[in-house]
Amino acid sequence: MIKSLYTRVVFIFLVSVVGGTVIAFFLATWLFEEKLSENSQILLRNFGQDIAQIYETFPLREADAFVSELKMLNSYHIRIYDADGQFKSYGEVHGQKIAAVTKEQVGKVLHGEMVQYNTIGFATVLLGMPLKTEIGTKAMFLEPLAPPSAAFVIKWALYFVSFSLIIGSIFVLIASIFLVRPIKKLTIATRRIAAGDFDVKLNIKQSGELGTLARSFEDMMRDLQQLEQLRREFVANVSHEVQSPLTSISGYAIALKQDDIAAQMRSRYLDIIITEAERMSKMSDSLLKLSLLESQSQQMQLATLRLDEQIRRVIVAIQPQWSARSIHFELHLKAITLTADHDQLNQVWTNILGNSIKFSKAGGIISVGIKSDTKNVTVRISDTGIGISLEDQKRIFERFFKADRSHSRKYDGSGMGLAIVKQIVSLHQGDIRVESEPGKGTTFMVTLPNKAPTA
Repeated sequence: MIKSLYTRVVFIFLVSVVGGTVIAFFLATWLFEEKLSENSQILLRNFGQDIAQIYETFPLREADAFVSELKMLNSYHIRIYDADGQFKSYGEVHGQKIAAVTKEQVGKVLHGEMVQYNTIGFATVLLGMPLKTEIGTKAMFLEPLAPPSAAFVIKWALYFVSFSLIIGSIFVLIASIFLVRPIKKLTIATRRIAAGDFDVKLNIKQSGELGTLARSFEDMMRDLQQLEQLRREFVANVSHEVQSPLTSISGYAIALKQDDIAAQMRSRYLDIIITEAERMSKMSDSLLKLSLLESQSQQMQLATLRLDEQIRRVIVAIQPQWSARSIHFELHLKAITLTADHDQLNQVWTNILGNSIKFSKAGGIISVGIKSDTKNVTVRISDTGIGISLEDQKRIFERFFKADRSHSRKYDGSGMGLAIVKQIVSLHQGDIRVESEPGKGTTFMVTLPNKAPTA
């Protein structure tokens, strides 16, 4: 079975042209065979009568000499038989196969009959006629060696070409219907998808390029369906996350319009409004940052850095968060040099360590270590916090996902931090994994390649 669409098209085209040519040939032959045969017979008979007239008019030797010099022998072959079966031939055959003459045919002609036989070939005739000479009757057989008529050949060729084109075109049109049908299905499916209908069944079972295209199209439909689901979830999550602070800001702003509100309450309401506004600003900033990372519209600024020193600086920068809760750090940082985007990696360590501090109990311990081999560097960050369930571990890198849904007000955050971390690590062609058990803490493992990430 031919799988390649290109090979199939070429094969069908060749079959159509060759098939059309063959059919046109037989059709044209069938239509013009009788006419060509008749025309050939008339010319052959006239030429034979001319030869007979020569032998009746001139002596045998002069007639033989005269006939042997005729220019028409380029187009006809002549054989003259005696009564004993001996014959003389006139005209060059030029490799053409001439018809065999039997004794029975010779006998009939010697008895005065004119015989005519259709030979193997296209519109060719073997004509036998008696030839009267000064020494008695002989049998003359004539056979054409060239096409009977240039005019008929041209006319026949025109019909042949016309039939060939018409029949070949019909074959191609019929074949194209079967080739185009799957493409039409894809076109209809594309329109349905553009209208928002992702429940499309193609049912294209062909192999080769069309089969591959159909399978890729079905994969694309599934991906689009998932993207549409993610889009709806994203809109719902954003609406939910924005609605809460907006409700607080609106409610407390209305409360501030009261004239008899105490100064202490006014200050508290203003603090809440400022806090909620900052929360919305952080969420907006996180969304913008994640969008830029996913679209890769922001070029990575690669530089050589000391990974261990960077992590130490991040821990020092967030000291107010962990010192307020008496959290201790255990550092196992070996000197590692890496080529990466400094600011993006800084965001990774800040987000992961921030989560570890947020979900650790007061007086807890956070352990940070670095290991390396010939290809990769692995940073391991472990805490002794509340842990993450196995079900939630599969979704923690999704935007807006919060593992602490029952304590959403206790642990503040937009659920964007780990999504940003995941995207940054992916841009560095690395990997991030999580190991956790509820009540026993969480470990994040970030693996980065030693070599600089390629574009």
